[in-house]
Parts: sequence; C-alpha cells; structure tokens
Amino acid sequence: MTAPDVIRSAYAQLAVTDLGAARWFWVDMLGFHVQYEDADTLCLRGTDELTHHSLVLRRGDLAALDHLAYRVRTPEDVDKAEKFFAEFGCPVRRLQKGEGTPGVGDAVRVIDPLGFPVEFFYDIDRAERLIQRYDLRHGAEVARLDHFNICTPDIPAAYAHYRSLGFGCSETIEGDEHELYAAWMYRKQTVHDVAFTGGAGPRLHHLGVATHESHQVLRAADLFGSIRKEHHIERGPGRHGVSNAFYLYLRDPDGHRVEIYTSDYYTGDPDHETYRWNVRDDRRRDFWGNAVIESWYKEATPVLDLDGNPKPVSDAVLDESAVQVGADGLG
Repeated sequence: MTAPDVIRSAYAQLAVTDLGAARWFWVDMLGFHVQYEDADTLCLRGTDELTHHSLVLRRGDLAALDHLAYRVRTPEDVDKAEKFFAEFGCPVRRLQKGEGTPGVGDAVRVIDPLGFPVEFFYDIDRAERLIQRYDLRHGAEVARLDHFNICTPDIPAAYAHYRSLGFGCSETIEGDEHELYAAWMYRKQTVHDVAFTGGAGPRLHHLGVATHESHQVLRAADLFGSIRKEHHIERGPGRHGVSNAFYLYLRDPDGHRVEIYTSDYYTGDPDHETYRWNVRDDRRRDFWGNAVIESWYKEATPVLDLDGNPKPVSDAVLDESAVQVGADGLG
C-alpha cells in the first residue's frame, strides 16, 4: 500500500459545550486569532500561521475530539489516503469543499487503526500574514500549532502505524527490556507532530501550541493568576527531559488540555538518531525532577467517530505512572 505523503500536523477540531467560554480561553487568554466564526463554530490560528486555521472549536453536547488533521503534499495524496485506509478496512469518508470544516478543500476523514478520527487534506484557504502585526498580539501570543499528543493503550501499535505513514521517531521512553512506554514522532523537522502517551484510549491527551520565547509561557501563567483563574493551570511551568520543551499545561473550560510549548530542536538530518529515555529516569517528564500529578496521566478527552458518537475506550497495556524512578537515561 502507498501511504499519503504527510507534511505536518495541521489542525485539530474540538467539540466544546460553551462556545463563549471556549472563546475566552483560547482567544482572549491564549492569544489565538479568529479567522472565521458563525453561531456554532470558531476557526482560529496563531500569529505565524498562513493557513485558514490550526484550531476549530464547534458547539457540541459532549466535550470531545472531533478530529485531528494532517496536511499532505499534493492533491493526489488525498486520494492515496482514501485508498490506504480503505485497504486497512478502516471507516473512510470523502468530503468535498464545503462539506467539512470551513476553509478546507477536498478531504478524507478516517477512523485510523488506533481508533482516532483523522483527516487528510491538501487544499486550505490562505490567510493574511500576521507575523509582524505585533499590535495584534495578546494573551500568551500563541505562534502556531506544534503537535498532537494522544492516549493509546498499545504504544508499539501506534509507533508501527505512524512509521507506515513515513514518520520519524525523535525520542522514546522505554523499560529495562526496551518495552515501549511512549514515543515522539515527526514529519516536519522538529521533535514531533504526534506523540503517544500510554493510557486508556483512544483519547486526546493534549494539543501542543508553540510560542517563540519562554517568557510568553510564564506570561500565560501570570495572566490566569492575575484574574483568579489559576485553577485552569494543571502542571508547570517546567522543562521536559523529552524534547527539551519549556512547558505549561492548562485545561480549558471543558477540560481539554493544551500545552504551551517552546524550545525544542531540529530533527531534519537523514541520520537523525532516536534518543531513548529509561522509564525509571525521573527527568524524562520533568527535567528538574518534579513529580507528575495524577490527573496528567489519568485524565484525557474522549474522541468521536465519523458520525459524532463517542468511541469506546480500552485499558492500557503498560502504566508508566506506576513505574518507580531512579535510573539514568539510556541515551
């Protein structure tokens, strides 16, 4: 089977129960720009993004992941995606421009072998260049979508599936016998477009959005604290061992998790080697050795099927949070 040529993680569409509250969080506080809106939908983008959106919020009865979306290299790759997943026996739906998300052209949505709703598209409307519109920046000054992090009970299966789509692997968390607890995989030349957190799934763990500098991550925390909304801060600020990211995790009014993120690295060399962390190294999730709170491991967003129904969840094979720490990274 010929896989579609994926370029990058492109956008996520979330179902939210209160669109006004979601707008306050994502637009007013995080600094996304509104590209399109109607009574039931908000299409948002960061200051660096030149396409129509990187985040879509739609009104729904249940807070959930509607779908993740990857951009492909050519229009023909949309056809390849349709055939690739059909031959897997996955549910597949073809959407013409106007039938799916505003701004997106011909697309294919599938339920992938991991149980996630995923869209592949090439054509998307262009947007005004805001890179140097410093006068419009506000909130945490989000620059762009960086990655998706998904909860899946079988990390080796997730790794194998994304390898079949041509993704490289930047870093892993492994056990003493090289059992796989987590993996970070990429198509664009950064640490990741998608990462896998072991846990009950399919569920969305978080969306990662990038800022240019660490002070913008700190500013986000200060903004929520200053208006007595600090309960939206779940974890951090801190620095990951994996990816080297300086981070802050927040929960939106529906509980969707977002990571504000900066300081990863280049992965574009053809001989780039995977860096392997030992699951017992307490620096893997926080380079400063701070403990990871239970909600970060256990709570996540449910996902919907192609008809908008919640997908059933399976329990994890391995539980990283239960592993005792105290070893060095494998390197």
